[in-house]
Amino acid sequence: MMVVPYKNQSKGKKEQVADMFNSISHKYDFLNHLLSGGIDIIWRKKAIKLLQNKGIKSVLDIATGTGDFAIEALKIKPEKIVGIDISEGMLAFGVEKIKKLGLDNIITLQKGDSEKIPFSDNSFDAITVSFGVRNYETLDKGLKEMYRVLKPGGHCLILEFSNPKSFPMKQLYSFYSKFCLPVLGKLISKDPAAYTYLPESVQAFPDGKDFLKIYEECGFINTQWIPMTGGICSIYLGHKKAKNA
Repeated sequence: MMVVPYKNQSKGKKEQVADMFNSISHKYDFLNHLLSGGIDIIWRKKAIKLLQNKGIKSVLDIATGTGDFAIEALKIKPEKIVGIDISEGMLAFGVEKIKKLGLDNIITLQKGDSEKIPFSDNSFDAITVSFGVRNYETLDKGLKEMYRVLKPGGHCLILEFSNPKSFPMKQLYSFYSKFCLPVLGKLISKDPAAYTYLPESVQAFPDGKDFLKIYEECGFINTQWIPMTGGICSIYLGHKKAKNA
């Protein structure tokens, strides 16, 4: 059964996710850092380091939200970064943030559907997604779209929550996600569904080796799974076969 934010609505997951992020966009950055204890910043930094010194000139950041991963991607020194997201509310905050940082000459944010990416085949050297793929309505469709717009030999970097498997992190994370996260999220964001949906969507997501299997079925090669912080978060790397390979 598909996990959605608002169980009493008849809208599809994609529309509900857009509504949810529009609802919490004004508090999203603050909540992200608060609820993770700031460790989400470290996760992004570690992930982007894996793309350094790869000769990457163009980056597409999918489910870009307010642009944090797109901004972090500047460290690999690309010539351009494009971020897409289905939430206009999140994009509005992201555009303002990027303007204030004076980065709008290299980073462009625009509305875009991860399952219908508005770019032609073989357009980007790298694709990045942070905490977005579990929100896809149809996971394999989104991954195949990512593969399509990636250049041959290109890199795909996904950062996503996962389910810890070992004691004591498994038990601690379960308690936090079931009891603490929804309460804190509701108090601050005023949207009780958003931070109930988060742990539910993580629980339902095919993480680890299960995700790698789907990743590879969608065409990606040389895949890697790198668990972090006891398995709370994972980095997934994949590549598109080079033309001469």
